[in-house]
Parts: sequence; C-alpha cells; structure tokens
Amino acid sequence: MTALNERAPDFSLRSTAGRQVSLSDVLMDNGAVIAFICNHCPYVVSAAPRIASDALTLMDAGVGFAAICANDGERYPADSFERMKEFADQYKFRFPYLHDETQDVARRYGARVTPEFFGIDRTGTILYRGRLDAGQTTPPPADAPRELVEAMRQIAKTGDAPALQHPAAGCSIKWKE
Repeated sequence: MTALNERAPDFSLRSTAGRQVSLSDVLMDNGAVIAFICNHCPYVVSAAPRIASDALTLMDAGVGFAAICANDGERYPADSFERMKEFADQYKFRFPYLHDETQDVARRYGARVTPEFFGIDRTGTILYRGRLDAGQTTPPPADAPRELVEAMRQIAKTGDAPALQHPAAGCSIKWKE
C-alpha cells in the first residue's frame, strides 16, 4: 500500500476509449488525480456529476485526471468494462476511465473504497488521499468546500499537502476471490 509522500505507482490500463493509459499520460504540469470509482456504488453515482465537473476544473488548472474501476466485473456485472463505457458516456467523462481487471493497481495504491481520490504533485508524489467533498449518497451542503479541488490547487501552488484530509467514504472495492 502506498502512503502519503511516496511515489505514486505507475500503471498501464485500458481505457473505455480503447487505448492504454499510464500515469505519465495523466500527469500534467501541476500534478494529477487518480480516482478509484465504479459504476454501481451509490456514493459514486451521487458524486459522478461533481466528479466530472471537478475533473474539468482541475484539468483546466493543469492537473491531470483519470478514474480507475477495479471492481470484480464478473461477480458485479454492473461494473463490467462494457458498463464502464456506458457510465463514462452517461456522465460525460472527459478524462480516461480505466479498467484495472487484475486489481493490481488498486492494491498497489491501497485503495479501499469507491470513490477514493489520490492527489499527486508534479513530481509524482502522492500528497492527498481522501474524498471529493462532504457529499456521500447525497450532494454536499451548498456552502461545503470542494475539498479535492482546493487540495490540488494548494499542492500546485505551494507543493505542500493540505493539513486536513478527510478519509474517503463509500462502498468497499469488490475484490476477486
């Protein structure tokens, strides 16, 4: 399991667009976010429009973004690769949505739930691990901060991790037996 202040594990995974994507493809001038999500978790479904919006905000600020589904698509057909394509289209993802079929990448990151976000600085070091915002299966209060966006803005500007990082809450990753 990778901890804060450690190098983000590299990967090469197939995207719903049909190409292989690695961490270096995602990393931009101001870092990157790797999100572990799936298609059926009510926490992810509730957050999907905000994930799509915040990803665009971050990409416009020079922070790359990719999401990874590591759930067992055989035991949980709603998380199959074909359904991932539908989910990405439904929520208009403008970032790579990647399939971690072996679950190796999720294990190397130490991802536990969906959604869970890893913020990486421009050097490839993980400086943020936690949630998107205060929303869970419902949107956050209107005055709630955009925690991931604010964390990545701070990392891009100062190179420092935010002192306060809330752990991710959601559905457990559906591991293969």
